[in-house]
Amino acid sequence: MIEDKAALYRFQKKHLCKVRGVGITLDVSRMGFPESLWTDMSPVMRGVFEAMDALEGGAIANPDEERMVGHYWLRAPHLAPEQSLSDAIQQTTNDVIAMADAVHGKEVVPEKAARFTELLVIGIGGSALGPQLTADALAGKRNKLNPHFLDNTDPDGIERTLLGLKSKLKSTLAVVISKSGGTPETRNGMLLAKAAYEAQGLTFAKHAIAVTGVGSKLDQVAEGEGWLRRFPMWDWVGGRTSLMSAVGLVPMALQGINVRLLLEGAALMDEATREPDVKKNPAARLALMWHFATGGKGERQMVMLPYKDRLVLLSKYLQQLVMESLGKAQTLEGDSTKQGITVFGNKGSTDQHAYVQQLRDGLDDFFATFVVVMQEYATPGKRSEVEVEPGITAGDYLRGFYMGTRTALYESGRPSMTILLDKLDAKSLGGLLALYERAVGYYATLVNINAYHQPGVEAGKKAAGVVLDLQKRAVEHLRGVGAEGMTVEALAEALGATEQIEDLTFILEGLAANKRRVKRVRTSTYAALS
Repeated sequence: MIEDKAALYRFQKKHLCKVRGVGITLDVSRMGFPESLWTDMSPVMRGVFEAMDALEGGAIANPDEERMVGHYWLRAPHLAPEQSLSDAIQQTTNDVIAMADAVHGKEVVPEKAARFTELLVIGIGGSALGPQLTADALAGKRNKLNPHFLDNTDPDGIERTLLGLKSKLKSTLAVVISKSGGTPETRNGMLLAKAAYEAQGLTFAKHAIAVTGVGSKLDQVAEGEGWLRRFPMWDWVGGRTSLMSAVGLVPMALQGINVRLLLEGAALMDEATREPDVKKNPAARLALMWHFATGGKGERQMVMLPYKDRLVLLSKYLQQLVMESLGKAQTLEGDSTKQGITVFGNKGSTDQHAYVQQLRDGLDDFFATFVVVMQEYATPGKRSEVEVEPGITAGDYLRGFYMGTRTALYESGRPSMTILLDKLDAKSLGGLLALYERAVGYYATLVNINAYHQPGVEAGKKAAGVVLDLQKRAVEHLRGVGAEGMTVEALAEALGATEQIEDLTFILEGLAANKRRVKRVRTSTYAALS
C-alpha cells in the first residue's frame, strides 16, 4: 500500500485509462497491484487478444452447439464475417426504429384506444435484465411509452403488474421476448397477460410484438394470430449479451431511448478495447485486475457500488453477465475446474448504511468497483441548487461519500477500483456495458474456460421438467383413488418414484396450499379435489 498521498496521486495519474469518445475513465490505482503486472502479463495477453480476434472474426465459440458468438457485430455490422449477417443486423435496427416511429406517430394504434401509452415487456434473464437496466437508467421526463415488466413465473408478481395496468391495458403494447418461444417463464407471463387483455374484451394480437427466433414456437403463434410485428433473435447472440439486438432495441426504441447513440457508445468502446497495448486497453486492465485480485480462481467477490440511483440495476445485470459467463466446471479442454466470480451490490451511498461496515472491517474476501457519474442530473440545465449546508449540495455529499468510502477501504487494505463516467446517457451506458462484455471475454480466456455457454442453466431447466412431469402423474393417480386419498409414501411407490419422495411432498404441499387439484385429508395424506 502506498501511504504517501503525493506518491499515491502520481501512481493514480500514471495508471488512469481514459476512453474519451464515450467519457469513461478506469482508475485501478487502489487495487494494490505491482507495477510489473502489465509487463509480466503482456505475453499472456497476446494470446488473449488473438482469441478475441478469432471470436470477432466468426470462429466457432461453442463447439457443443456449433455456433459463433457475434454480439460485437451488433454495433459494428461491417465486422460480421458474412454480408448476409451484416445486412440482417442493419435491416433489423432500421426496422426497429421505423416501427417505434410508427407507434409514436400513431400510425400503429391499439384496438380500442387512440394511441399506445404503456409498454409491457415479457421476458426473463437476458431478455429482461438489459431492458430493465436501460429503462431505468435512461428514462426521460416524458417517456414515449412507460415501461413495465413481467420477468418471472410468480403469479402474484404477474398479477400485481397487470392490476397496475388494468385501466391502461387498452393502450398497452406488449413485447414478448423468447428465442425458442418455449421458455416457460415467458410463455406463462404471455398467457396470463393474454387472459387479462381478453378479460377486457381486447384482442391480444392487436397489442403484441414478438422478438424471437425465426420459425420458433412463438414466431409461429405471432404469425398465425397476426401480431403487430415480429423481430428476429439470432442463435449467435447469447441472452446475456443480447441488449443491442432486437431484444433490447425494441423496448428501448418504444420507450423513446436513442438506440443509435447506445450502439455508437458500444462501438467506440469496442474500438478502444481492441487495443493490443494492455496499458491503453481498459477491458484488458479490468480483466487483469479481476485475475490479480482473485488469483484467477474467484477467491474474492466483486462488489459493485454505483453512486447513481439510475444504475441501481447494474449489479443485477452484471451478476448475469459475469456469473453465467464465468461460473464453469470445465476448462476448454473438458478438464475439471471450478471457476467464477461472485457479484453483488446495490448503490452508494445507500450501502454505507448497510454492508460497507463489513467491507471495511470484516472479511477480506472482496474487491469493490465504484461507478461514479460526474454530471449530477440526467438532463443538464439551469437549476436553482438547494444548499443543504452553506456552499454544499446533495450532489456534493454523494461525491464526498464516495471519496470517503474509497479512502476508508484503502486504509484498511481493501482493494477497489473506480469507473468514472462524465455523464450518464445512452452513449456512455452503451460504452460501459461493452467494457464489461469484453472484460468478461478476456478473463475467461485467461482462466481457460468458455464464457459463451451455460450448461448449468440448461441442467436446471431439464430438472424442472422432470418435476412438472411428476406432478402431472401424481394428480392423475390421485383422481382414481377416491376421497380417502393416499400417503406420500404410498403414492411415491405407486408412481415408481420413491427416490423423488421429497419432490413429491413439496409438489403436493404446494397444490394443497393453493387449493388446486389436491387437498390434504390427513397428515402426509392427500386426495384429488372433486
